[in-house]
Amino acid sequence: MQSPVLVFNDSLTRESGSKVHHANIQASKAVADIIRTTLGPRSMLKMLLDASGGIVVTNDGNAILRELDIAHPAAKSMIELSRTQDEEVGDGTTSVIVLAGEMLHVAEAFIDKKYHPTVICRAYNKALEDALAVLDKISMSIDVNDRSMMLGLVKSCIGTKFTSQFGDLIADLALDATTTVGVDLGQGVREVDIKKYIKVEKIPGGQLEDSKVLKGVMFNKDVVVPGKMKRKIVNPRIILLDCPLEYKKGENQTNAELVREEDWAVLLKMEEEYIENLCVQILKFKPDLVITEKGLSDLACHYFSKAGVSAIRRLRKTDNNRIAKACGAVIVNRPDELQESDVGTGAGLFEVKKIGDEFFAYIVDCKDPKACTVLLRGASKDLLNEVERNLQDAMSVARNILKHPKLVPGGGATELTVSATLKQKSSSVEGIEKWPYEAAAVAFEAIPRTLAQNCGVNVIRTMTALQGKHANGENAWTGIDGNSGEIADMKELKIWDAYNVKAQTFKTAIEAACMLLRIDDIVSGIKKRQAPGSSQPSKPTLETEGDADNEQMIPE
Repeated sequence: MQSPVLVFNDSLTRESGSKVHHANIQASKAVADIIRTTLGPRSMLKMLLDASGGIVVTNDGNAILRELDIAHPAAKSMIELSRTQDEEVGDGTTSVIVLAGEMLHVAEAFIDKKYHPTVICRAYNKALEDALAVLDKISMSIDVNDRSMMLGLVKSCIGTKFTSQFGDLIADLALDATTTVGVDLGQGVREVDIKKYIKVEKIPGGQLEDSKVLKGVMFNKDVVVPGKMKRKIVNPRIILLDCPLEYKKGENQTNAELVREEDWAVLLKMEEEYIENLCVQILKFKPDLVITEKGLSDLACHYFSKAGVSAIRRLRKTDNNRIAKACGAVIVNRPDELQESDVGTGAGLFEVKKIGDEFFAYIVDCKDPKACTVLLRGASKDLLNEVERNLQDAMSVARNILKHPKLVPGGGATELTVSATLKQKSSSVEGIEKWPYEAAAVAFEAIPRTLAQNCGVNVIRTMTALQGKHANGENAWTGIDGNSGEIADMKELKIWDAYNVKAQTFKTAIEAACMLLRIDDIVSGIKKRQAPGSSQPSKPTLETEGDADNEQMIPE
């Protein structure tokens, strides 16, 4: 058995450690530079070729980094940051990478001056605490029932996206969808599960303006026997099942020896009676629509169509859960356990419509749906994919605000205020940590600076003017108008950010920078390619200082 080769950096010498630091910082800066131009409303789009040869056109930081295939471990962990941010709050994926890259960039000077990474990390953590305190101070609470305010907020958060050119459309859809599925858990806690209970159906064709949020659900299925079963039912009684309505087929171990021909008829009769029995138990509750996740035999179809009941089979479990939430039904595992309370009566209309070549079943006009479907129409698949990505971000923003109804200014104003306050506080920081603390304060300016760059204005003039306005920690709402590049009041322009998106961005960026700074060695446990014919296991090699950042350390 060939043993894996361990390639050691010569970390006994100080240079080797700092070489790894430099390599990590360079890799992180490279990742940040890839998506730096996608920040802000005047951002550029990126065109990506994905693994299957398809094309993705987007300016969503997370979507771009997801498609990258990078071998360097530090760059990989940077890419993980945007994924974490996307999972946690769904927005700010570009900001977090830009900020983390800048934090590492300003730390490089201290590594050169032989500062110990622990000292830099201590200063950074202190800066993070103070930055969060500033956020609390400048944030303002909002009323989640004020629709125009909520709309403005969602709009300003997705104003940097591709779909901002369609006005309020995406913000409206996102707000309707999230308010539909929100559930109050009591004590002021609100649960909004957008992954489970909001389904986005993309159907190419029509115009983007035809997109809407259904008061109920829609799925890509038709009734089992289209000729005999009704395709439109008003106020249907719906039964949802999670069991097959067909005779259980014996597995390959089953043997049945039949001597007489009559026994065969008895066997068939038993099967038929079993299915009839199941159907009788279901029809007792007078349903109009029966939906099952499993199979439905021809005989069961016959009994249902005779009773005037429509049936749908082999539905996805996730869709079934959404229907249950929308119409108030309970998914039942065995027909003999059915109760009247399990029947869903909350839906106003069941209808099967044909869109393009396919049939879609709608269960809509529900009384109090706790699940919904967002129907997206558009000219092409690429456009729909980008609209869906933007809609997911918008829904995450709406969910964040429903959970934490607090705002902070957008347009780089928050970062400038944090930066100015930290610069003032740095004079009271004692000891050697004062300088890294001050550098962290400067690093926060990366966001407004990048915004100014992407607007195409004179960056130095704009930043100097902004720093002048923020110098004493006042004018917290003064930032950059991302469209024109002018300095403006964010309150007037209604450019806001959700509080917990900003807080999460700061936390993730600084903690990741600290983690990468504390790496002083990259050890690879990858098998070396051996020359054909040599069979003896190779020994672990100790690299010299000269080739400490050789390619061998990095997995290909």
